[in-house]
Amino acid sequence: MIESPCNGICQLHPQTGLCRGCGRNGSEIAAWPSLSRADRLSLLKLLPERMRGAGMKPSFNKDRGDA
Repeated sequence: MIESPCNGICQLHPQTGLCRGCGRNGSEIAAWPSLSRADRLSLLKLLPERMRGAGMKPSFNKDRGDA
């Protein structure tokens, strides 16, 4: 199982719609439990750049692997 990027800072930014803690949007957060391993890995890879692009500092380890 791939660990969630959630770090407990669960607040959606009003302008970007991204979680301030993990960089996922509400739909991605809700879908996480049902995503395939491949889809989870794909999402984890794009989160750091997405957060930097939104002026946010990635605050999780993008290299998390299987739990």
